[in-house]
Amino acid sequence: MTKLSVNINKVATIRNARGGNNPDVIQVAKDAQAFGAQGITVHPRPDERHIRYADVYALREVVHTEFNIEGYPSEDFIRLVSEVRPEQVTLVPDPPGVLTSNAGWRVREHFDFLKKVLEHFHDKGIRTSIFIDTDLTNIRDAAEVGANRVELYTEPYAQMYHQDRNLAVAPFVKAGRYAKECGLGLNAGHDLDLDNLEFLHHSLPELDEVSIGHALICDALYMGLETTIREYRKKLGHKGF
Repeated sequence: MTKLSVNINKVATIRNARGGNNPDVIQVAKDAQAFGAQGITVHPRPDERHIRYADVYALREVVHTEFNIEGYPSEDFIRLVSEVRPEQVTLVPDPPGVLTSNAGWRVREHFDFLKKVLEHFHDKGIRTSIFIDTDLTNIRDAAEVGANRVELYTEPYAQMYHQDRNLAVAPFVKAGRYAKECGLGLNAGHDLDLDNLEFLHHSLPELDEVSIGHALICDALYMGLETTIREYRKKLGHKGF
């Protein structure tokens, strides 16, 4: 079964726009899990423009499914993850000022650095994932550097989906199979929504987890969080939850 992890960054963005604590990020995480989310994802950035470091510590107290922390492995990020000890850490190659994650690691170029960081997190008992594209050499390098999983960057799939979904998904199918051959777990995320998720899931039976934030929170503005989470889980073939 492919698990649904809900990224709550956008909830924090709305809160931060007005100050105060409305909406309450911690309560949203509790509710999302009660409504069927199988994990909570956050991506704290250095400027704390959405999820704050303080949120991450508070969320650790209430996330009882799977806590996934994404981010660039700066010294501050490594310290945060080491103290919070989520079930999973996903390393992304974002420079400090980037709006959103828009590229995967070139693993060979950062091999020694990534290896050291991954070993540190493994010593803490944290499962590791590397944000990556569909290049097979990159996937092989991710296995060699010691990652437990890779998260496929799915924006190219989402952009091409409505033009030719079979062509759009083809490199992801190939990448997913190869990742499994390399002994890697397989996650996916970025621009997945209620239109394109089901076909991706059907095409990649190897998928362990999808992380979805922006589209899911936008849908929740119209349908409500509980209904939205149920609809996303239906797209993943979940029944009777």
